[in-house]
Amino acid sequence: MKKSKPYESFLTERLKDPEEAAAYLNAALEDEDSGVFLIALRDIAQANGGMTQVAQEAHLSRETLYRTLSKKGNPTLISLRALLDICGLQIHIQPA
Repeated sequence: MKKSKPYESFLTERLKDPEEAAAYLNAALEDEDSGVFLIALRDIAQANGGMTQVAQEAHLSRETLYRTLSKKGNPTLISLRALLDICGLQIHIQPA
């Protein structure tokens, strides 16, 4: 019998693909808890080089990035756009 792959490594591999990452974030936005989106964005940051590398590219300290992407984080639009850009993603607004 094949051994199963740990969930975290499976998720990390999937989230390297921008289309998968976008679908993951869109699903997280559907949750009533806004912290779910931030945790999902943290997962995507981990998949795109890790928190240290993403923090450097976003011109943030690693601690600030961890705090920003915590369940109770409150990223600014500028930092959110920078993080998404680093991960190959963009924000789009569309009519409801």
